[in-house]
Amino acid sequence: MAQSSFFFCILALGFFFGVSYAFDPRPLQDFCVADLTSTVRVNGLPCKDPATVTADDFFFRGFKSAGNTSNQYSSSVIPMNVARVPGLNTLGLGVARLDFLPGGYLPPHLHPRGTEILIVLEGRLEAGFVTSYPNYKHYSKILESGDAFVIPVGLVHYFRNLADKNTVAFGVVNSQNAGISVVSNAIFGAKPAISSDYLSKAFQLDKKIVEELQSKF
Repeated sequence: MAQSSFFFCILALGFFFGVSYAFDPRPLQDFCVADLTSTVRVNGLPCKDPATVTADDFFFRGFKSAGNTSNQYSSSVIPMNVARVPGLNTLGLGVARLDFLPGGYLPPHLHPRGTEILIVLEGRLEAGFVTSYPNYKHYSKILESGDAFVIPVGLVHYFRNLADKNTVAFGVVNSQNAGISVVSNAIFGAKPAISSDYLSKAFQLDKKIVEELQSKF
């Protein structure tokens, strides 16, 4: 089963590669390996001299093992992004390995610049998202090995492990910098802080509860 799930993952990733240009601008050359030392600020990263490009610029070995799940979420995210693989620059793609201990989760969050496909390799994971105003409809599925689920761009979503063992999944986004905003951190952990008087009215909560929440983020 593990082998078939691996091949399913490869096929799904291959399909996503084909549509990944739907969001980031299409590249104008074969590749544009990022020059991580450049101080130039553009929409993306400047290219380094093609004569200095090597196979290592396109290589990543970070998915072999689980990440550190010793945290409040009992989960980890190992990103494969331009900072780690400069060859991804301008290719409109990002990948991450997700590991969850039993009961582990990722809190409600969103990616403002990318659609995500979640692919479960091992375990059992609930994935869900909520649509925008005016309906705020909740869509969720329980995914098992070999299953995949699409998270539309910009929508709040979450993942949680329902298995009594570790769960492993991969997330693929159609942007080299999809961004991430964790809802609770954005609201209660903003710097400088959002007025607790305002938040108590906006969320219809006692001000002391709001202040307690703000102290946690």
